[in-house]
Amino acid sequence: MILQLEQVESDVIHVGKRMYDRGYVASNDGNLSVRLSEDRLLITMSGVSKGFLDRDKFVIVDYDGAVISGKHDPSSEMKMHLMVYRERPDVHAVAHAHPPAATGFSVAGLHLPDALLPEVIVSLGFVPIAPYGTPGTMELVESLRGFVRNHDAVLLENHGALTLGPDIISAYHKMETMEHCAQITLVARMLGQVNSIGQENVDKLHRLYGRPYSSGGNEGYRTEETT
Repeated sequence: MILQLEQVESDVIHVGKRMYDRGYVASNDGNLSVRLSEDRLLITMSGVSKGFLDRDKFVIVDYDGAVISGKHDPSSEMKMHLMVYRERPDVHAVAHAHPPAATGFSVAGLHLPDALLPEVIVSLGFVPIAPYGTPGTMELVESLRGFVRNHDAVLLENHGALTLGPDIISAYHKMETMEHCAQITLVARMLGQVNSIGQENVDKLHRLYGRPYSSGGNEGYRTEETT
């Protein structure tokens, strides 16, 4: 357990620094967590820069949110993380950040285009936008609940992004893939044309990689046009 905890802490420190260095978070933004066991969760403390994490900046809580160990308060977004682990037994790590391009799509009310890049189709599938909820409250938790059941990456309206994975490195990589897709989409829009690869090619990817792909927009949101 001690060796496992040390490795988890090392991985979260690495991911936090990478998110900060790439500009996915500023100041004390964002939060990271890892499922340690059936009744324990490691989460970053409240009010700390993810670029300057160390082993004293983590808190271990149970699934009722009670602090088991740690010198500081857990992230104010702890309820959001706890909900994800309850809804998704297959998920063992959660990353929340504010990657600029992807967050810009959430502010504009635009989901990322369907069937744009093979890597996104295979690793993420469709990325929905969850309606705005006040950070740190059950309002945000409930706005997200239905989305995390079926998606590993979700944009939060006017708030940022959430990615889920079997470990914290995988959860981070999904954040990176989402942001890369958002940046490429912005360039394509500036060039005047955004083309999808088409359903036939999406089906080929399904057959090759076996990943289900949930396509479709959010009701009430504008969708990316393709020509």
